[in-house]
Amino acid sequence: MKNRIQDVASVRAVLDGYVKGSAGDVELLRSVFHPDATMNGYFSGHLGIGSPEPFFAEVAKLDASAPSEHYHAEIEAIEVIGDVATATLVETGFLASDFVDFFHLIRVDGEWKIISKTYYQAS
Repeated sequence: MKNRIQDVASVRAVLDGYVKGSAGDVELLRSVFHPDATMNGYFSGHLGIGSPEPFFAEVAKLDASAPSEHYHAEIEAIEVIGDVATATLVETGFLASDFVDFFHLIRVDGEWKIISKTYYQAS
């Protein structure tokens, strides 16, 4: 049970890095993704399937020193089984929209990384 609690905390730390990085720190954001990660979902009605590079490019335009006062993120769920995990994150006020993000994470060489993100733009 101790390992499971530690694993959940480690996955939570990755998601915390994702949230902090999403405020404009692309280097931090990249560090939580596996190099072969994928990102899929709908943004403004357009389907995006592929690498997270377009997302990184959008985040790079943000001013990390002045985070939005309207942005809020809440981790709703984390499930860890062995070396894989899932997590759900709800974001409000990100890029003037609200999102529900579904993450898959994988432990590689003892380190948790996001391997895929599927998102839904709620507004």
